[in-house]
Amino acid sequence: MYVEIVETKKQLDDAFKVRTEVFVEEQRVPMEEEIDQYEDEAIHFVVYDKQQSAVGAGRLRFVDGYGKIERICIQKNQRGTGTGKLLMEKIENVAKQKGATQSKLNAQIQAQPFYQKLGYETVSEEFLDAGIPHVTMIKTF
Repeated sequence: MYVEIVETKKQLDDAFKVRTEVFVEEQRVPMEEEIDQYEDEAIHFVVYDKQQSAVGAGRLRFVDGYGKIERICIQKNQRGTGTGKLLMEKIENVAKQKGATQSKLNAQIQAQPFYQKLGYETVSEEFLDAGIPHVTMIKTF
């Protein structure tokens, strides 16, 4: 597995393909909510397996001094393999390189333990985003 910062149209298409599979098809998030007005300002990431197939994706924006990590997704057959951790480490490293001292994300409730293992702390009550329960989490670098 390896994580790439998206630099080409093909890489971006690969990231959007994984996001569509996970969020739109699997979790029933409407496409108009999944692909939003922040795509152009975000740094996108895509995870490839040994066969160079896209298996994960995410993006990073900078908001109010935080590295805001968004749209983290891993294909169902790759979950629990360390792929998500690899993706998060790459995104966090880029955030640090760009001067962020904290990262922030809105985690789906079922993913909260995953982010806690990576050092994130819950800082909000539960709320709905795209009809899915979430909490806001923060990590200081």
